[in-house]
Amino acid sequence: MNTFDIFVDSAANLPDETVATTGIKVVPFISTVDGKEIICYNNGKTFSETAKEFYESIAAGADVKTSLISEARFVEALTPSLEQGKGVILITITESLSGTFVQARNAGNTLKEKFPDRKIFVIDSANASLGEGLLAIYASRMRDDGKDAETCAKWIEDNKYKLNSHVTINEMKYLKKSGRVSTIIAIAGAILNIKPMLWADPSSPANLAVYAKERGRKKSIDALVKAFTDNVIDPANQTIAIAHCNCADEAEGLAERLRALGAEDILIEFYDLCTGSHVGPGTIALFFMGKDRRGR
Repeated sequence: MNTFDIFVDSAANLPDETVATTGIKVVPFISTVDGKEIICYNNGKTFSETAKEFYESIAAGADVKTSLISEARFVEALTPSLEQGKGVILITITESLSGTFVQARNAGNTLKEKFPDRKIFVIDSANASLGEGLLAIYASRMRDDGKDAETCAKWIEDNKYKLNSHVTINEMKYLKKSGRVSTIIAIAGAILNIKPMLWADPSSPANLAVYAKERGRKKSIDALVKAFTDNVIDPANQTIAIAHCNCADEAEGLAERLRALGAEDILIEFYDLCTGSHVGPGTIALFFMGKDRRGR
């Protein structure tokens, strides 16, 4: 019997099957698309169905907004596990991209007062999307092998900067809308076919920062492969993850190249909706355990 439950926000990007097999519990973000609320996970559809519609709406020009998850919603989500006598680990998207971590931390403090005998850990993943999700997957495997909550929480804290996240953006206009690049740079980038490369950086809290710009789609995907070859450690004995904003064929093509480089277990999923509206359709992201980002 599990002595603790693992929670993530829906930015963790976990596939439906993974949630079902690991028992990880998801607290969903809520987005608004042209004024209509969309629950980002478990809204009566499979995640892939929800995500495909979401990115098609963005491509068609829909106005999208995403709000943070409140302290009250986290308290509501975690309370049943604590009432059952279990501990909890709650992993969130990096604080630099959302105020959700602060809300989660506040919820953790509130719950520690109500359940002083329970083990409650709230962790900033220093990542987004499957960078966050992979940490939860590894923690669930450790839990299932009999490790306690303290051991799993410490492993996440010790290894979260070894979880490498690299992203290529297909169109700069979405970064411009999110405020990450200026209008002039976005226009110039479109004219020159520039594809920004982002990564979860070494800062604390970690940010999703532009670290390079590639000319054309092929070179940007080549850059993802180079990031993998330069930084991955023991690819055959880990889960590699790829997230995409409605470009499944290119994601599978990337996976094939990684298999040729020794990767065996590759998870492919639509990019999460929380940060997906900021990077836009055509985005591809790659996640793997490798060199500590703080030493690069």
